[in-house]
Amino acid sequence: MPVIGLDADGVLLDYHAAYRQAWKQVFGYLPNLREPRAYWPIDRWDVRHLEGNELHKFRASFDDDFWASMPAISGAATACKDLSDSGYDLVCVSALDAHFQPARLKNLRNCGFPIERVIATPVEAFIGVNPKAEVLRELRPVAFVDDFLPYFRDISTEIHTALVLGEPIGSPNAGEDMVLAQSQHADLAEFASWWLSRLNAPR
Repeated sequence: MPVIGLDADGVLLDYHAAYRQAWKQVFGYLPNLREPRAYWPIDRWDVRHLEGNELHKFRASFDDDFWASMPAISGAATACKDLSDSGYDLVCVSALDAHFQPARLKNLRNCGFPIERVIATPVEAFIGVNPKAEVLRELRPVAFVDDFLPYFRDISTEIHTALVLGEPIGSPNAGEDMVLAQSQHADLAEFASWWLSRLNAPR
């Protein structure tokens, strides 16, 4: 069965919404929307820069419950069902601490995603190392969908790289590395429709 690799945050699950809820849990209020086109949640929401004990306390809230309770992005579960029904094995390849892997899988199952496997990778793309590349070499998917362009570095051109663009302000999805994305899409639903329509197009 052919495999499609899928990132979680920004592709399957709404990290922005989860970040906002975490802020409420720690500081007692839901931050207002500051910039709806911001890629990073710290720029999207009207929040202050954290340091010291406040930063430690906020980071501590990113626990098993946090990673197990993110809302699905609209249309993502249906898109995955369409891909699964068309004969694809869907595997989530996600940059997060390995001990949160079971929580992430629980989250996906609770949201109705037909995904039975999560592979956690370190978060190292900011220093030029793509931790997802080695996983993808072993997984050998026909396609890989992510919303973070640096995760397409060092990936075989035999794997179709599909970029979910997300919001443009502060986005890493720009510059000369855009050539690494073989296709670009507004969201996973658009990718699934496009991918399946190509397969069913007359030859």
